[in-house]
Amino acid sequence: MSFDGLGLSPELLRAVSQQGYTDPTPVQTKAIPFVLAGRDVLAGAQTGTGKTAAFVLPMLQLLHASRPAGGPRAVRALILTPTRELALQVEESVRTYGVGNPIRSTTIYGGVGFDPQVRALRAGPEIVVATPGRLLDHLGQRTIDLSRVEILVLDEADRMLDMGFIRDIRKILAILPPKRQNLLFSSENVAEKSRFWRRGGSTARILRMSRMKPMSSIRSASSRTRTSTRERSIVPWEAWSRRRPGVATTTEGPARSARTWGSKPTPP
Repeated sequence: MSFDGLGLSPELLRAVSQQGYTDPTPVQTKAIPFVLAGRDVLAGAQTGTGKTAAFVLPMLQLLHASRPAGGPRAVRALILTPTRELALQVEESVRTYGVGNPIRSTTIYGGVGFDPQVRALRAGPEIVVATPGRLLDHLGQRTIDLSRVEILVLDEADRMLDMGFIRDIRKILAILPPKRQNLLFSSENVAEKSRFWRRGGSTARILRMSRMKPMSSIRSASSRTRTSTRERSIVPWEAWSRRRPGVATTTEGPARSARTWGSKPTPP
């Protein structure tokens, strides 16, 4: 499948083409249509397989389609990352794919001055890429308003939990509007990482890409990644805490099927 078949706008397709990309990677093929449909998505794939584009491209399209005609701009998408370096990389992708798009973005991270970030926030970005600690600093100083966030992304969620950000993330989640789209991208088992993300009675599209070789960039497309794909989908949050290891239920339309993956852990 090419990017043309994923439902992306001509502007985004042009931006992708300008970067020299032709075919989407498996995680992009699986995730982009569900993000565009407004679904919550939990995706697990190894680093270097194009996870950033898998949420940045559809996020830009959704925000542009529902952009208010006038008035002051508000933060409508929040992307949390574990490190400053990753925050800068993600925001660069937002700018790259959003070329010609009026939606502004900015980064918030520690280790640098506070005032320049305040000025950037006052300029009205609709996408904020932040590390949890510095974001809480801004929330404490009331220099950022997250009351109109429509999309929340946790990028490299496994690293954030491993680095001890769980309490910070929970504080941030408690501040955000309850009605929002949630996207979690991880290089490890998304089922385990999703337990802290659980919202009562809700369901999410759960995608797991297994045995995928990392690529130097998403320029190396699906033709170079002929790998198997295992998909866990539309599973209630409560089911994960009750499920036995090695058993998964998949759902595609009205048909339901279950299979046992075996007693060995699913490879990353």
